[in-house]
Amino acid sequence: MKVCGLIVEYNPLHNGHLYHLQKAKQLTNAEIVIAVMSGNFVQRGEFAIVDKWIRAKVAIEAGIDIVLELPFVFTVQSATQFGKNAIDILAKAKCNYIVFGSEINNLEELKEIASMSFNIDNFKETMKKGYSYPATYGYFADSYGPNDILAISYLRALQNYPKITPISILRTSNYHNDELSEEFPSAKAIRTAIKENTDVTNYTPMKNLDKYPSPNWDDYYGYIRNLLLTTPKKQLQEIFLMDEGIENHLYKCAYKCYNFEQFINKSVTRRYTRSRIQRTLCHLLVHITKKDIEDIVEYDTLRPLAFSQKGQEYLKLLQQQGVKIANHFTANIKQYRDIEFKAAIAYSMNMDENMKKYLTRSEISGLNYKK
Repeated sequence: MKVCGLIVEYNPLHNGHLYHLQKAKQLTNAEIVIAVMSGNFVQRGEFAIVDKWIRAKVAIEAGIDIVLELPFVFTVQSATQFGKNAIDILAKAKCNYIVFGSEINNLEELKEIASMSFNIDNFKETMKKGYSYPATYGYFADSYGPNDILAISYLRALQNYPKITPISILRTSNYHNDELSEEFPSAKAIRTAIKENTDVTNYTPMKNLDKYPSPNWDDYYGYIRNLLLTTPKKQLQEIFLMDEGIENHLYKCAYKCYNFEQFINKSVTRRYTRSRIQRTLCHLLVHITKKDIEDIVEYDTLRPLAFSQKGQEYLKLLQQQGVKIANHFTANIKQYRDIEFKAAIAYSMNMDENMKKYLTRSEISGLNYKK
């Protein structure tokens, strides 16, 4: 059976993603398409514009057969860790192909970069000049685009799975373009348009996006600022990603800034990118400690968020082959389900009572949608 895997965030799902899905099916002739998707928080350390259950439902309606969750602790990470863990999940789901977008769409060149063994001393030398780790990585990778960097992380992880065939397709939009002028505008452009009350119905199959209580860092800054200013330094240092004195830097910025835009603009340096800072804040918000990450066990379970009838049959087949499927809350590994529950609480913190109940109950009841 041909099974194609996609690594997605669908934040939100848009026409470019539909093109990606269509091309993936066309290029692989897959009978099953599986998407591993980030949850209520995304890789760049931001709140998903819509919760994971709705995004998973729309993905199934668009033609995906199974949406598997990429746990919070794997999502809110560097591109390397994000890519590695997403590939591990798709490998457990027995995918034959992985199809991903790329700005250069040159698979051999990306494979060559992925096969390189970077000298950590060179990284350190470059960082001494004031560049962040991602900027240093970009320096060595010849300044490839964000999707190329993710593609490189996928290809590195795929070195452990030689039976999985990678396929790249040309990225259809520019992530950094905030305009809706393109045929396939980026998710970022759509999010910006929604924030500005601009109609996006021509660019996404997701309906009524402006009706959802989309959380953002502006809404949470008062709480985060309070945590940064009142939490004892020793406790801050216990939070995952609070390394190399970043807690002192964030404290000083929080003390001087009274809204998030001021704070993030002041916090970003050549050493600390916006994404790095936001990921750190996510772990502070959800209270994920370094010990939590050190103690975490291997993720040997697949957690479906939604599936089609065909997807359900494939999940049953995987179970028969010994693959663990978390069809309900307690079937998931305790460490992971506890963190996902905390993430759901944090995500819904500023929402009304009904939304808080919906998100926390959904986390416990599990699967919300089957087509």
